[in-house]
Order: sequence, then C-alpha cells, then structure tokens
Amino acid sequence: MRETIISVENITFHYDQTAPPALDDVSIQVKKGEWLAIVGHNGSGKSTLARILNGLYLPDTGKIQVCGIELTQDTVWDVRKHVGMVFQNPDNQFVGTTVKDDVAFGLENNGVKRDEMVNKIEWATKKVRMDQFLEHEPHHLSGGQKQRVAIASVIAVQPDIIILDEATSMLDPIGRGEVIQTVRELKEQSDLTVISITHDLEEASKADRIIVMNGGKKFTEGTPDEIFQLDDQLVKIGLDLPFPLQLSKRLREAGIPIKDHHLTEEGLVEELWTLHLKM
Repeated sequence: MRETIISVENITFHYDQTAPPALDDVSIQVKKGEWLAIVGHNGSGKSTLARILNGLYLPDTGKIQVCGIELTQDTVWDVRKHVGMVFQNPDNQFVGTTVKDDVAFGLENNGVKRDEMVNKIEWATKKVRMDQFLEHEPHHLSGGQKQRVAIASVIAVQPDIIILDEATSMLDPIGRGEVIQTVRELKEQSDLTVISITHDLEEASKADRIIVMNGGKKFTEGTPDEIFQLDDQLVKIGLDLPFPLQLSKRLREAGIPIKDHHLTEEGLVEELWTLHLKM
C-alpha cells in the first residue's frame, strides 16, 4: 500500500458566513505517486479545495496534513515547499522577462546557489521540452508552451505534489494534449503526486482515481471505470460525459454489440475494428 501524502479530515470553508459553505464536511486521502482528478461543475467546491491544499485558504474547521505537516497559519510556507500549483491562466504566473528568468524565480526565492540554479533550469526546461526557448519572452509563446513553462517553473523546485487547477481549460485540444502528456511523463519518471482540478471528464479519465464534487460535498470517488458507470448521475449534476463514452452508449442503443464503456477514442476504434473483422 502506498503511503498517504495528503490527508483532509472533515473540513468546512465559507467565503461568506451568511452563505452556504463552499466546502461542507469534506474528507479525502491522496496517496503518494498517484494521479487524482477532482471534478465538478462550476461552484462545486473543487477549486476551493485545491487552494486549501496549497494553503491559499485555511479551512474554518477540520484538519489537513500534507507530507506529515499539519496545515496551519504558522506552517503554510512549510507546506508550500512540498506543493507546486499551476493555474488556469499561465500569463498570471509569469514574472520573468524570459523563460529562463521565469523558471529561475522560484529557485531564487528558495536561496538556490547560482551553479545549482543553472542546472535545475536546464533540467526542468528539458523535461517539458522548452529548453530551446530559454531566451524567448513567455508572452510570445503558444498557450500550450506557456503552460509547459509554468510547469517547468514548478518542477524546478522539485515539489512532492503538483496541483493543476483547471490548467488546460483555456487551451485548444493540441495544447491540452501537450500539457497532459508532459505531466504524465514527469509522473512516470519520478514518484510525483498529481492532483488535477477539472470539469473535463475526458481529461479526468486519464487519472488513477477520480473524486466528484457537488454542492461543496464529496459526491463520490473511484477509478475512472467505476465513476463512468454512474453515467446519467454525472449528467444530472452538470458534467459532460467523455465523447468516446457517449458514442459507445449510442452505438449500443443502435444495436451494435460494443462490450465496454470506452474512455478513449483509441479503445473504441480498436473494438470497432475487431468487430468489423469478425463480420
């Protein structure tokens, strides 16, 4: 069994004490090295939960531990040394005039020596395939390239956990694929823990486990296969099923004997091709 790297116990959080809570008695566990997707419609509480995990907000009640450190006002900076966050709009994260300067920013704040900093910048930008753009201005890059630079800035300080807070929602399909593939490669090459906050169930289907949020509460959790068996229940709480899953369902309704709930286009095409060869 993998060790628990994040433990959230019965947390509640209000933006306004006169309004319903944004998070209502939420408990989750995150295992070291897993990719966890937290999904939900706008207002479900998923992004609030992400910001609490990084100490941007502190819960009204409940307890959070990150890498064995209990999150409090006094420990928030210790927790942030273990957690890197990539936000929805990469332009809001850039502070340097070049890619190299931007990746260096976090290292400088952590007091990393110059020689070590140069090595870490080279390592991080190579990992995200942006090492040929070190002298480029970030604002002249494509959306996918900008997010890869934002990821390089995070991994350069080598956190244990990366939180992607709607990090692909502003990207086109190509850029989205680039970012997800980059993070997957990083995860496979190390024991990195990834938490992706998204409303895109097709993106969430690539995770090891999914937590569904609704109305500030944890609606359900499970593997992608388990979650997508819920089908219409997900639609009722405002989520769109992945296209391959919708198409699989329509094909079965049309009498085509598709066996599985396909989460990827590749899997669906492969079964259709196998079915065709048998005819």
